Amino acid sequence: MQAIILAGGEGTRLRPLTYKIPKALIPIGDKTLTELALDIYKNIGVTDFYLSISYLADQMVEYFDSGEKFGCQINFLREDKALGTAGPLIILKQMGKIFDQDFFMSNGDNLFALDLKAMIDFHQKNQAIATIALTEVEDPTHFGIAKLAGDKIVDFIEKPAIELAPSRYANSGYYILSPKIFDYLPEKDFVMVEKDIFPAIAKAGKLFGFKSQAQWFDTGTPERYEKVKKEWAGPYKY
Repeated sequence: MQAIILAGGEGTRLRPLTYKIPKALIPIGDKTLTELALDIYKNIGVTDFYLSISYLADQMVEYFDSGEKFGCQINFLREDKALGTAGPLIILKQMGKIFDQDFFMSNGDNLFALDLKAMIDFHQKNQAIATIALTEVEDPTHFGIAKLAGDKIVDFIEKPAIELAPSRYANSGYYILSPKIFDYLPEKDFVMVEKDIFPAIAKAGKLFGFKSQAQWFDTGTPERYEKVKKEWAGPYKY
């Protein structure tokens, strides 16, 4: 399988750290954030990666190059202007490079030690077009929260009031997508997967939620960044 990692964010909430380096290259121990994201997938044998880059993109290209020194193949999808979280899908479609098998996509600033093999089995068993890995959160008011009907996701409620939260399961930013996802890609210059694609797939009954209690981190703020530096234990242990 192939994996797309969204690694083009500016990391404005992490400034001044991200004035001179992209968020994707912030250090965590002796590796960068993106290397840790690569490790999650390499852990199950994924070696073909697409990094979606934008902010300080040249630094990303220089650092990762072909990916050979990291034991994988890295391709770059460069966004010269913001295209939204579906940007890499837009670029791939424009290139005529629509994947012919299921693939992973994830937000590069999230680390999740989930069981990807079990997630693949779940996705294929349900014949899903998109499967979102869900993480249970203590306070749902800060996240996009899934409304579930069994294993199907019927809606997401963004940062709901505590009494209105349909569950405590949040979008972790880790997805398995079928090639059919490209059929749901609207002809627009700016597309958000969460707002423009997933609702249509949910309406078709093909959006599923894979629940995981595994360690999960969003590194978007200084407080969360410090926490992940101290506590991240690495990928799922098979």
